[in-house]
Amino acid sequence: MCYSAKVRAEYREYVKEFGAILSLDQYVAEYWEQMGNEWVKKLPKAVRAWFADPQSAEEVRVQAAIADWEAREATKTHQDLFAQARRLADAERALQTKVTKKAQNDLRVATNKIGQFKTKLDDLRRTELKPRDSRIYPGSLAPVIVWEGGRRVVKLMRYQCRPAGKPAFYDRQYPGTYNARRDNLEGFWRGQFGHTHGVMLADAFYEHVLRHDMEGRPLAPGESEEDVVLEFRPKTGQRMVVVCLWSHWTGRGGEPDLLSFAAITDNPPPEVAAAGHDRCVIPIRTENIDAWLQPDPSNLAALHQILDDRERPYYEHQVAAAA
Repeated sequence: MCYSAKVRAEYREYVKEFGAILSLDQYVAEYWEQMGNEWVKKLPKAVRAWFADPQSAEEVRVQAAIADWEAREATKTHQDLFAQARRLADAERALQTKVTKKAQNDLRVATNKIGQFKTKLDDLRRTELKPRDSRIYPGSLAPVIVWEGGRRVVKLMRYQCRPAGKPAFYDRQYPGTYNARRDNLEGFWRGQFGHTHGVMLADAFYEHVLRHDMEGRPLAPGESEEDVVLEFRPKTGQRMVVVCLWSHWTGRGGEPDLLSFAAITDNPPPEVAAAGHDRCVIPIRTENIDAWLQPDPSNLAALHQILDDRERPYYEHQVAAAA
C-alpha cells in the first residue's frame, strides 16, 4: 500500500509542462469559502503556497483568501495554546497538593498539546518550504490531473476514494481505499476503472516495512517486529506520473460534494520487493497521459496495455525522515 507520497508542488509545472490548469474561482469558492476550516487543513502547506508570488489578479485573490485563513488559524491556535497553558498550570498546582490521576493526565495532555500548537504556529509563520510540506497521507487533499471540457485540468481531491453512490460510512468500512490494487480493477473498482481516471505528479512514495524484511533476514530469537517507513524515489530524480482512479461523490443531508481518488498499485519491481514491500505505484509514460485520462470502458485491454507500458525507474530507498 502506498500510504504516503510526496506530490510535485509547483503549480506552474502543471500548467507549463502538462497544460493542466486549475479553475482559480472554483478553487477559492470550494476550498476557501465553502468547504470549511477542516478541509483547508488537509491541504499540504506546499499546495497552499502555490500562489505565494501571485502573477495575476485571480492569483492575488487566491493568495488573499489563503492569507486570511492563515491569520484566523493562527488566532485560534494562540487561543488553544493559552487554554492548554492554563490547564498545565492548574495541573502543576494540583499536584503540589495531592497526586491524582486526573492531574497527572492533565499535565501529560497539556504538555503534549502545547508542543503541538507551538509546532503548528511555527508552520503557519514560516515561508520557507520543507520536504514534509509536500507529503500527502490518507485523508489529505492532493492535486490530480483529469480530463474535463476537452483538456487537462487540475482538481484537488481527497486521497482516499469514496465511490459515487456509497454511504459516507464507506470510508470507515473500507479504510484502505486510498490505493486500488491492479488485480481488482475490474472487481471492486469497476465503477471507476474505464470511467474516471486521473494522474498524480509525485517525486517519491512511502511505505511501511518490517526492519528484518528491509534487511533481508529472519527475525532473531526474541526479537520483536519493528515497523520502519521507507522513502522510495527514482534514482534519476525524475518526476513520476502516477495513475489514479477518482470519483465525484454527491453530498447528502447538507454534506458537501467530495472529489476523491486512489492510486493504482501493482506488483513491485525487484528493488522494492527486496526492501520488504509487496506493492508499488504505477508511473506511466507522458505520451500515454491523454489516452489514460480519456478511457474507453469498452476497451479495458487498451488501458491495461498503458499500465504495462509504464515507466520503469530504479527506485532507491532510505529510511524516511520524521514527518
